[in-house]
Amino acid sequence: MLTVGILNNMPDAAVRSTERQFRALFANARRPARLRWFSFDPRHGYEPGGELWKSDWLDGLVVTGTEPRARLLRDEPYWDSAVKTIEWAAAHTSSTIWSCLAAHAAALHLSGVERRPLPAKLCGVFEVAKLADHPLLANTKPRWGVPHSRFNELPPQDLGARGYRILTQSEQAGADTFVRRCGVSLFVFMQGHPEYDARALMREYRRDVLRFLAGERSEYPGLPANYFDPSTHAALQELRERAVLDRSADTMVEMQNLIGQADLPGLWQGTAARLYENWLDLLAAGTTRVMAGAAS
Repeated sequence: MLTVGILNNMPDAAVRSTERQFRALFANARRPARLRWFSFDPRHGYEPGGELWKSDWLDGLVVTGTEPRARLLRDEPYWDSAVKTIEWAAAHTSSTIWSCLAAHAAALHLSGVERRPLPAKLCGVFEVAKLADHPLLANTKPRWGVPHSRFNELPPQDLGARGYRILTQSEQAGADTFVRRCGVSLFVFMQGHPEYDARALMREYRRDVLRFLAGERSEYPGLPANYFDPSTHAALQELRERAVLDRSADTMVEMQNLIGQADLPGLWQGTAARLYENWLDLLAAGTTRVMAGAAS
């Protein structure tokens, strides 16, 4: 059986929902995998992050992002741990998936590709197009929607110039999934969040609205694009206009009622399941090659 490590860097408020999302993806895959959970923060059911680096080998590793705290990635409190994880993964995995901010950190350390701040938070479900044939994309459609939620981007032209192969790209969201061989490992970078469940963007939006209403942020968040059904989107936009003038408790209750009743089908989840099944197939093929090499 394959062994996959998941280094969950999400903050406390999102760590369990992130865990559920990945558990669901792997539980529904046709190829079984044993999951090992790691965190640099003490968490029940998780191995300490430092134990990851003591492992001789994992077939695969998934590294999640987290909420950014610093303007420069090298100033993030986790930077040294990220660098050590990147270097360990290149030598001790068949493949590693770097998600969102983790992808930005890995590209910076490996190739000097600097993330670029966006004018506003990119949040919503954006159509991506398949740009290349690759085993990771086997049996996927030419186009599909992928959730994105971030303040920065890695410019596609910079990635291409540094040897990254872009597999999927969006006109609105830029490079979506891209790959590069690093050491013995195939590194897979995802600026989007195909693992998100149907209500993940809703939870993020609610969190940001509540922060505004509590006075913890100065600007009301923009609505996730291409996400809420039209009637809910219109109602939330009208509520936003009122909330900017009056941060009342009634506004908070009304907002929670609206999004709680929204129709959120999560149409990307079938493709996400296929991507992770394909990734497990790649891990199995990589493990076979490693075992064959060791025996010869």
